[in-house]
Amino acid sequence: MTEPVTDLLAELHTVVGADHVLTGDGLAAWEQDWRRRQRGRALAVVRPGSTAEVAAVVRACAQARQRDPLSGPSLVPQGGNTGLVVGGVPDASGRQVVLSLQRMNRLRALDADNLTLTAEAGCVLSVLQQQAQAAGFLFPLSLAAEGSCTIGGNLATNAGGTQVLRYGNARELCLGVEVVTAQGDIWNGLTGLRKDNTGYDLRHLMIGSEGTLGIITAATLKLYPLPVARLTAWVAVPSVGQALALLRLAHRHLGPGLTGFELMGQLALDLVARHLPGQRVPLPGSGPWAVLLENSDHESADHARARFDRLLEEALETGCASDAVLAHTLAQAEAMWQVRESIPLAQAQEGLNIKHDIAVPISAIPDFVAAAETRLQAAVPGVRIVNFGHLGDGNLHFNVQAPEHTDPAAFLRDHEAMVNELVFDTVQAFGGSFSAEHGIGGLKVGHLARYKPAPALAMMRAIKQALDPLGLLNPGRVLA
Repeated sequence: MTEPVTDLLAELHTVVGADHVLTGDGLAAWEQDWRRRQRGRALAVVRPGSTAEVAAVVRACAQARQRDPLSGPSLVPQGGNTGLVVGGVPDASGRQVVLSLQRMNRLRALDADNLTLTAEAGCVLSVLQQQAQAAGFLFPLSLAAEGSCTIGGNLATNAGGTQVLRYGNARELCLGVEVVTAQGDIWNGLTGLRKDNTGYDLRHLMIGSEGTLGIITAATLKLYPLPVARLTAWVAVPSVGQALALLRLAHRHLGPGLTGFELMGQLALDLVARHLPGQRVPLPGSGPWAVLLENSDHESADHARARFDRLLEEALETGCASDAVLAHTLAQAEAMWQVRESIPLAQAQEGLNIKHDIAVPISAIPDFVAAAETRLQAAVPGVRIVNFGHLGDGNLHFNVQAPEHTDPAAFLRDHEAMVNELVFDTVQAFGGSFSAEHGIGGLKVGHLARYKPAPALAMMRAIKQALDPLGLLNPGRVLA
């Protein structure tokens, strides 16, 4: 080990304690991304326990990088390591320090009158939801990885999830952030204000920046009153176009009570039934598509049920639904949602696949799906489309699985670049985005350069250079 590296590790030991500087073998949990697309090699994993310790770690690494700009260390901030675009793991150089924020998991404050809570970045999302509920409130951010993802990672990627059409992405749920800059300074922006026009909104700059502009160490987040009733229905629909018609009906009947509208293709549900036999898929064989609807009501359970019944009755009469079942208990509702949330796991068990996290205008979704499927089948006959996602906000996980009896690894090797270009070109033709809620990370950097307008890329590079001139924070992510 070279002397500069030894000196840096010694300084990090002083900052966070020797027990929280991990080196050598046994770092797979921090070096391997969730999808197993990349395994890097870290110089060290550092686990600070406070914002002051994060700042001291950044200063130590910045000084080492300033002494050796070419081969000095860089930092990779990491939360729960549940990202899907290889944005939170080290590269293979062995010169990157993984900054794990999982020890910073305290709820700092809850302001009932201001409807806010302030939590540290390492707080696991499901724990945050539970703490809010115990105080009589709802924190509505909800996604499949909520049992292990952290609020810092959710904000760094501007996570979406299943309730975006009512409450918005993570960005809309955040009123303030605490950030350690690339120079090791601490910006305390943990305001609970809903109106603050004092210059540039630095909070929004940090949210969605994937740890490339600063390290989010805490956040002040919006809370909502708990709904009096929450009803869930599983609806079979004959086509994507009819699913869109059902969405229009749901908006008309439920208004702001519509908090979930998830579309699932039959192949996605077949994979759940095949690989997770403990899951019971409702209404099996009832149609090529299914929609999972959620209605949250602040008046009464009877009021919620009456509105839901009118919606489903009209949907069946008009033909945009062919069958429907309403969850009568909380356990039944949770079982329905568990099927939806299990699709990514079932697809992973089917084999390596090409994931797409795309957004197009909601009105364009039926035409996009038809065009993309036609082009894919022409390019790779027999290819399987695992299509599911958040129809209510225009975000689909339009994933591509190898044809039956085809080696998945060979399929990725031979077709991934072509499939991505075909899908993303189709997305662009429909006025959409190739990354809706997963971010860019390292996996989609080349695509950003292809599809982002040149003036926008120039502004992004100028911001990165101004805030992180040493290239210390998560280099090679978002921007090449």
